[in-house]
Amino acid sequence: MSASSDQVLYTPAQRARRDATAWTLVQGILAPVQFLIFGISLYLVINSLQTGEHTDWALASVVIKTLVLYAIMVTGAIWEKVVFGQYLFAPAFYWEDVVSMGVLALHTAYLWVWWQGLWSPTDQLLLALAAYGSYAINAAQYIRKLRMARLQKPTPSMPDTGAQAST
Repeated sequence: MSASSDQVLYTPAQRARRDATAWTLVQGILAPVQFLIFGISLYLVINSLQTGEHTDWALASVVIKTLVLYAIMVTGAIWEKVVFGQYLFAPAFYWEDVVSMGVLALHTAYLWVWWQGLWSPTDQLLLALAAYGSYAINAAQYIRKLRMARLQKPTPSMPDTGAQAST
């Protein structure tokens, strides 16, 4: 095993807080919803870039995707505060949060140029593709952590019989 796979993601207290908070359920709902919106939007963006059709739908879909991203980022920061005691950059999710800042920056840049009409629709959609590429990397990071958490589930403890093992 590599050193990273030996890393303990949650202490027992953090795992208990993670399992007890409603924010875990919120994240569990928002993540697949956001991924579905991402897939639809990605299709619309690529289709628009290839055919020039339905550009307004593609542009609007990126706005919707970005708003859902903001929702998952805010609720994720709250979740991180509940579980780890800080809103962002907890050691267990440090690099995911670093990449998330880049994802947010690109999506926010998209919103700005879209709202201000600063760039052509094609350039806006190309910026959206850059934002989506960073989102895909970040999503892969979080999926990896979810898998790590599942692999590190605590084993059920043996019933306490009062006997002690000698060493």
